[in-house]
Amino acid sequence: MPDNADTEQFNADELEAPAWLNAQFIADVLRTYEKSPELKVTDLKFTPASAQGDHYASVMFRTTAEYTTSKGKFCKPLIIKTMPEQEGHKKDMLSDTHLFSTEIRAYTTALPEFERILREAGDDTKLFVPCIYHSLEPRQVMIFEDLVPQGYTVIRNRPTTQRELEKVFSKLAKWHAVSMKVLNEQPDLLKDFKYGLMDMPTIMSDPMVTSGMENFLKMMDQIPEFTKYKPYFEKIKGDYIQRMGDVLQEYRKNFQSDGYYVMCHGDFHLRNMMFKDDEEVMFIDFQICNLCPITVDLCYSVYMLMEPEQRCDLGKDLINYYFTVLEDTLKKVGYKGEMPTNDGLWKQIHRHKFYDFFLLTTFLPMTLAVKANAFKIHELIQDPEIRQKCYLFDPYVQDVKKLLPKYEEIGYFKGL
Repeated sequence: MPDNADTEQFNADELEAPAWLNAQFIADVLRTYEKSPELKVTDLKFTPASAQGDHYASVMFRTTAEYTTSKGKFCKPLIIKTMPEQEGHKKDMLSDTHLFSTEIRAYTTALPEFERILREAGDDTKLFVPCIYHSLEPRQVMIFEDLVPQGYTVIRNRPTTQRELEKVFSKLAKWHAVSMKVLNEQPDLLKDFKYGLMDMPTIMSDPMVTSGMENFLKMMDQIPEFTKYKPYFEKIKGDYIQRMGDVLQEYRKNFQSDGYYVMCHGDFHLRNMMFKDDEEVMFIDFQICNLCPITVDLCYSVYMLMEPEQRCDLGKDLINYYFTVLEDTLKKVGYKGEMPTNDGLWKQIHRHKFYDFFLLTTFLPMTLAVKANAFKIHELIQDPEIRQKCYLFDPYVQDVKKLLPKYEEIGYFKGL
């Protein structure tokens, strides 16, 4: 760490690199990647790779490796991603998960094939940053080219623009379209993408998840205009997580003949993407990519990515724009299955309303609090009192005031 670094802005477990992450390790990685056995690392310094709130399911470091080969002197900016080693809640919650094996599979099998199909159709969209090293043993590690020196940044302290959001949904539509083609023609390529949020028992049983509805109902008691809606949430509080899980696991456990299924990103929020000059976006963090309804990334984006002005209408305009790109891409890549329709997409979004209920009551309050720098992500996850406070955070209350009437208008409270 630089002496003048503001350590408060970083995750505590990223302030110092583990002992194994050293010049020898990086030299071995680069020798293989560059195919230069004589390569020598001449300078190396590790710093945290991300700010608090950017992620929780890994530990990340940044370095610029200066090195020499027989061809001269070079430097390569790198991001190193690994599992937490410090004892505590984070390590416990992420133990026994498939996060790294899933992400490695995405980078080495699915995403290269997706890009190949797009290239054959004349589309040069880039879906992922190069991964130059990966391992599961003796430890779980991935190393990528660092996008920051290329001009990419994570949006943290300002709203996203309409142009940026359109770029996001255009790229997501292309990803989904190609995955539909692969799922239709090469299903074996994607069969191992089967670990989503519901397949992470340590997370789904964590109080961060299980206390959401209780905190939401307490908040409703303090705001008179929510009184009329409280009985609906009281009615579902006993099984809404399981019914949300039914949505996420529909492809594997309750396949619907009229369902639209894709390999979804799975954690499609603002800090899992990097932007460049209002013209380019790169998705990152593919740890819970899995086969599921097309609606999963879309519903998640309403609460975890969109701004309040889009969220109040459940992202209608952006999702309709997404569909035009999806349909166009399916035609370009020669999709041979039954073409989805816009009406069919919205019917499935409405059918999967329990995912909305979960996101509204559990993830949205924490997301807005972190985005506004009101609380730290580790505080919200680990401290129940702080987590409860974010339910009375004014931006969240204002969002709920707009969303509950919208739910009522489109019939989300019928047939609970």
